[in-house]
Amino acid sequence: MSNNPAAEAQAPQDIQGDGRWMSLHNAFLHDAKEKEPEVVLIGDSLIANLSQSMLWKQMFEPLHCLNFGIGGDRTQHVLWRVLNGELDQVQPKVIVLLVGTNNFDDTADQVTEGIMVIVKAIRDRQPSTNLIVLGLLPRGEKPNKLRDKHSAINKRLAEELSSLPQVTFLKVDEKEFLTSEETISRDVMYDFLHLTSEVGYQKLCEPLLEEIQNLLGTFIKVSSTSYETSSIAGDLAGN
Repeated sequence: MSNNPAAEAQAPQDIQGDGRWMSLHNAFLHDAKEKEPEVVLIGDSLIANLSQSMLWKQMFEPLHCLNFGIGGDRTQHVLWRVLNGELDQVQPKVIVLLVGTNNFDDTADQVTEGIMVIVKAIRDRQPSTNLIVLGLLPRGEKPNKLRDKHSAINKRLAEELSSLPQVTFLKVDEKEFLTSEETISRDVMYDFLHLTSEVGYQKLCEPLLEEIQNLLGTFIKVSSTSYETSSIAGDLAGN
């Protein structure tokens, strides 16, 4: 572990000089103290950008969710944030973790270990909370070595997380994001990495929301063809 940068907690260097990363961390600490979330999502830009989508407003906000995503975060950065208080002031019923795609210069084993260290840190702080670990998504227009690495990471995570209580490994079928030619369309990932809003995020969020609702005991119908979800609040109020 000592030779694995992906598994050693570290705040990123403020290369751009505007202090945004630490400002976001402090904002998350404030949110954690002021709000009482049922669900907390933590990770990189794939988590962060979700909060700007209609799906977030329509599907996640009614479930009392907080979004602790920061663009560019690697496993070591999320680990630092967990170890420095972001999950200490909350008592959510569900935590969702997605990170690892930015560890492009680390090996599959290193990234897997980094994610597993985060899992341990979360469970140490939230032993009664259900944790959903999302599998890494494919990236790049055409088949490439990073896709292969993500597949290897997901395979290892599925094995290592299977025996942990109150931990769910959720891997969305890769085919959901690929064409029949194994390519990624910009309709799904506008830059072949980040999910489009709303089509790309719906492919991720439908299975995620189903799992969250199962864990919360709250059931909301998620339509695959329509975003007309104005009745969600009423559905929740009736539960």
